[in-house]
Amino acid sequence: MWVLCAFGSAFFAGITSILAKCGIKKTDSHVATALRTIVVLFFSWLMVLVGGSHQSLSSISMRTWFFLIVSGLSTGASWLCYFKALQIGDINKVVPIDKSSTILTIILAFIFLKEEITPLKGRCVCMIAIGTYLMIDKKEGEIKDEKGSWLIYALLSAIFASLTSLLGKVGMENIDSNLGTAIRTAVVLVMAWVVVFACHKQHTLKDLDKHELLFICLSGLATGASWLCYYKALQMGPASVVVPIDKLSLVVTVIFSYFVFHEKLNKKSLCGFICLIAGTLLMLL
Repeated sequence: MWVLCAFGSAFFAGITSILAKCGIKKTDSHVATALRTIVVLFFSWLMVLVGGSHQSLSSISMRTWFFLIVSGLSTGASWLCYFKALQIGDINKVVPIDKSSTILTIILAFIFLKEEITPLKGRCVCMIAIGTYLMIDKKEGEIKDEKGSWLIYALLSAIFASLTSLLGKVGMENIDSNLGTAIRTAVVLVMAWVVVFACHKQHTLKDLDKHELLFICLSGLATGASWLCYYKALQMGPASVVVPIDKLSLVVTVIFSYFVFHEKLNKKSLCGFICLIAGTLLMLL
């Protein structure tokens, strides 16, 4: 069951990247993140109410509250960095770096959760690292201009995403996964809007493009579905396996980006893509 949930998470996460890219062509990425989080929050709490898990709110321990809140803050930071990177960089470059958080997640799971790193898993980590490097395909001097800053945001997104997985695994141990997801989303929402007002971006709300707003909302729905699947899988399965499956969303993203944005992989990036996917799939053995 948790394997199906993990693959469902990957599918919806792949669609999220495409929809989000469509919604931030003119809209500020921080504002878009805050708006889509409203949709995710509504979706996640709807599932909580339907499942009746809200009745266990009073029984949540302080330890679980702590890890859920910190996990939510880490998620918020990851989102803000990720969608900023998406706004200024090519989706086929940004997404692979974000998905490389698998490497750090496996290392952290080994250190803190005592999940074993077998020789095969070690080789898979190396394949994922090599594949990610090949897919970046950064041009010389690109990091010096404004467009090149996507790399910094993408790397930060990956770091915070790996922390989210680890903290989320601990925080979901004694709580319904839907309720845990809803609580974390509320934390992300508060953080996202604090950033919007801190950056004085709230005035852009009145000039939102309706077409982009639609895509932002759709990306929020896709994110909500991805989260519900992901944290259900994380609750039942090992983090070192669930996370790599979730990162297969890269396949969905690359396919859709070709048809929607006409972004093509060159030979180097294609080799990296194959290497990254092969390493991820071997994780399942």
